[in-house]
Amino acid sequence: MAKLKNIIKQLSEEDFQSIQDSLMASNAEKSAYLLKSMREKHLSDNKIMMELEVNTNAYYTLRSRLNQKIEEYLLQQMESPRADILKKVAIITEIIFTKKSAIAIATLKKLEKELLNYDLSNELTVVYKWLKKLHINSPDYFNYSQLYNKHVAYMLAVDKAEDLLSKYFTKYGTYGLSGDETDKLELTLLSKEMNNVCALYKSHRLYVYQCCLSIFHRLFVEKGESMDDSEPIEDLLDNVENIFDTYHLDSIYYHLNLVFEFLKLEYYNHYKVYRKAENYFEEINDAASNLLSNYSLYTFPAQFLITKLKRHLRIGDEMTLYEENEGLFHDFEFNKNDVPKYIVYVTYRALGCYYAGKYDEAARWINNMLNEVSLKKYPYYQLEIKTVLALQYCLLDDYDLFTQLINSIHRQIRLLGKGNCDHIHILSKILKISISENKKNKAFKISNLVKNFEPKEKDYFAPTFLIRMDEKFVENLS
Repeated sequence: MAKLKNIIKQLSEEDFQSIQDSLMASNAEKSAYLLKSMREKHLSDNKIMMELEVNTNAYYTLRSRLNQKIEEYLLQQMESPRADILKKVAIITEIIFTKKSAIAIATLKKLEKELLNYDLSNELTVVYKWLKKLHINSPDYFNYSQLYNKHVAYMLAVDKAEDLLSKYFTKYGTYGLSGDETDKLELTLLSKEMNNVCALYKSHRLYVYQCCLSIFHRLFVEKGESMDDSEPIEDLLDNVENIFDTYHLDSIYYHLNLVFEFLKLEYYNHYKVYRKAENYFEEINDAASNLLSNYSLYTFPAQFLITKLKRHLRIGDEMTLYEENEGLFHDFEFNKNDVPKYIVYVTYRALGCYYAGKYDEAARWINNMLNEVSLKKYPYYQLEIKTVLALQYCLLDDYDLFTQLINSIHRQIRLLGKGNCDHIHILSKILKISISENKKNKAFKISNLVKNFEPKEKDYFAPTFLIRMDEKFVENLS
């Protein structure tokens, strides 16, 4: 929430008043009160909740909606000059046919300067196309022909970079669940292809797209172990921030700022600089629903959910996830066709239910997913999630469903090789001891097996490593 407070405090008096008036006009009195409290008072979250008479769930929803309202207002203010330029481009044909040649050329040259400032390559090709035609009997014809050809090629390069971004993160979703070496090689090749495309032009837009991919690739595929002479990630983040400050009216950069705040969070998490990571967590958390819904072309947003689970386990408040999720994702509609993102989201929600003691609901989330998507492409993840489901059945004392599932798990362990999934084999032993009718020394046996459960880093998403195996875990299973 610190980020939201800072934004509100930095609003000009005129902007603050406009947003407040808009909220009051739409009968959003509680949002207006929250806005005013964050700007003028130094109240804790609990105090604001008491004054508004809302629970945690409703408070997160209120905060999220206020943040969205402020973003919409700021975006509207920001886009007006850019929208004005695009309107001028739309009426170029009218200018060509109704104005004298000298006036038309002067207008197009003025538009050229403005479009160059915004790096709008598509629109620049329209301007150069007409400047070329208007100079057909002039020595400048060759110059404008060259500029036209250059910007058509540049436009195609930007288009190619955007396609490579979306392909990369689609492929990363598959790799994140499979850990397959072939998928990893394809990601490395896509990364190199992006570098080659971006090397063709000195362009801040291509540089930003390149950083979107390369920072993520170095953190999650190379795991920070790149042996080349790459620029330090922190420098890349600083350079992109400077670009965003320089082109602050660019609407794409306005939205991509969220992606780079997310990358900063992941960068500091990767190097365990948790104090700095916290500076970015609240902002990303507030925008989690938006990140998951609208940013899959520029990053793998579901990674945030894994990071968030690890953070809550690290600070020991994983039991608060369930209630918070009800607020954060109250209007989130997941796309089941985006299978990797859907899988991570469901796993995250199921584990939130597990830590709140809602084992039946956790099992329901997992079962619904297993009925809706095929996990044949992800055998290791399939084994993982089945084991998490078996844990829920164990805690629910559902012997029949547990027995049926544990037999399926053992068959899959044999197929994949026990050496490749030692941790699952140990966890399945723990669950079998837990649900057995023999009550003698259960806690002692489970504790001994827990000591042998070593979460070794895997290339695929392993939700069993997100199960806290502490005294409470042993007590619940005993």
